[in-house]
Amino acid sequence: MEARRLAILCSHLNPPGPNPSRDPTLRVSVCNSVSSGDDGKLESSNLQNDCVFCKIIRGESPCLKLYEDDMCLCILDTNPLSNGHSLIIPKLHYPTLEETPPSVVSAMCSKVPLISNAIVKATDSDSFNLLVNNGAAAGQVIFHTHIHIIPRKEHDCLWASESVRRHTLKLDKEASQLVSRVRQQLCSLPQEQLVQPS
Repeated sequence: MEARRLAILCSHLNPPGPNPSRDPTLRVSVCNSVSSGDDGKLESSNLQNDCVFCKIIRGESPCLKLYEDDMCLCILDTNPLSNGHSLIIPKLHYPTLEETPPSVVSAMCSKVPLISNAIVKATDSDSFNLLVNNGAAAGQVIFHTHIHIIPRKEHDCLWASESVRRHTLKLDKEASQLVSRVRQQLCSLPQEQLVQPS
């Protein structure tokens, strides 16, 4: 059923035959960074067959592309929270942030200033939220690491939590225990994960 809906959507977005009036910004992304096997097919370890972002990267699903390089792609979100809501996705499949190599996270994050500045200006926004939903309990729906850039305007009331009053952290035993538990987790990591690349 999903394949049929996708085919219908594609036929509306990319009708067959020449169409000089078609918007040139509507493209199917091509992934140049994914290796191929001897048979020319994409390695299954790099992309997932049922992942919507992997389908976009393979060129099987349309997208509205804002930016692309060897490591990542930035597209407009198809269910935006605000005008210009965009996603930065790596070209290789990593289900969650903790499974994404630091070099890939770094490549994605290094593009945030460039892309967010362009989006904020293009949408005449005041600010933006940078958001990662990591895991189902945090609201992750597509299990392919991605970063949301959500343009904001003053008084847009996008988040219900913005009206919730925040509480001052109590510097008590509970907070100290939390700090100890986090530090213990960090100390249990291999040293090479804690050292920043130069």
